[in-house]
Amino acid sequence: MAEGFHLEGLRAAVEEHGRVARVVVGAVEGSAPRAPGAAMLVWEGGSSGTIGGGALEWEATARARALLADGGRRVDRRPLGPALGQCCGGSVTLVTEVWDAATLSTVAGPLVARSLDGRPMGLEVKRLIDRARREGARPAVRIRQGWLIEPLAMPERQVWIWGAGHVGRALVAVLAPLPDLALTWIDVARDRFPEALPEGPRALWCERPEELVAHAPRAAEHLVLTFSHALDLELCHRILAHGSAGLGVIGSATKAARFRGRLRALGHSEGQITHMVCPIGDKSLGKHPQAIALGVAVRLLGEKRRAGAEIAS
Repeated sequence: MAEGFHLEGLRAAVEEHGRVARVVVGAVEGSAPRAPGAAMLVWEGGSSGTIGGGALEWEATARARALLADGGRRVDRRPLGPALGQCCGGSVTLVTEVWDAATLSTVAGPLVARSLDGRPMGLEVKRLIDRARREGARPAVRIRQGWLIEPLAMPERQVWIWGAGHVGRALVAVLAPLPDLALTWIDVARDRFPEALPEGPRALWCERPEELVAHAPRAAEHLVLTFSHALDLELCHRILAHGSAGLGVIGSATKAARFRGRLRALGHSEGQITHMVCPIGDKSLGKHPQAIALGVAVRLLGEKRRAGAEIAS
């Protein structure tokens, strides 16, 4: 998911641990390990997420645990210099808040905005909230007029992973922590998946998984890597007919050539068939499942970066 207020993740942590301290980078000046919006959750005996690691994160974790007992909020501006043993040269403003079921119930609307120092809402903050509600605008995480403003985090890309074998599991492990991605993970039966399903991805199982293609958003990107070449081909056939933002298939050059020939015979045009990428990953990294997953992740991130550059140019 994009940087912002990850409501579902915080809600799940509160349900499990009761009280959770959330530390968010509210503002950055100069060079810093993470951008505004980076956040971590802290509870007694554990934590998740990162605000950049090192001494900054260690101190922030200690402050968060100390705050858990009494609740409330604190704001700390920390220079990233010799005092922290870091040489970034900038500074960060960290906002630490304790959340529980009661405080979570107050979160509503597309923006989570709250005063950090008791100041009433200023005109700039009112305008940001009005634009978000009226136009769906999503401002960057920022501190303005003494208020911390965070849009609710929303996935920007849907990725459907077909297959829960070794490569499928490696892909989910690599892709699930990445921002901006909403993963749907599909196979033929529950026992194809790990006993403990990871948080985040939506797992679906169906005896005829190809029938689920019709329910995929047309903006979804698909990665096909089931146990069966016949099922892979049927999935490719249906995904090309349904429409998608991308289609990658595990395999080899030989498998790719055979699939292209069979897809032509099924009536797909050359333009549709060239939409399919096979094999996926980066062959220079090798065939280990994690190596394939890393290659796929780099490709996905590279596509997003190129798209952003085109929009900016």
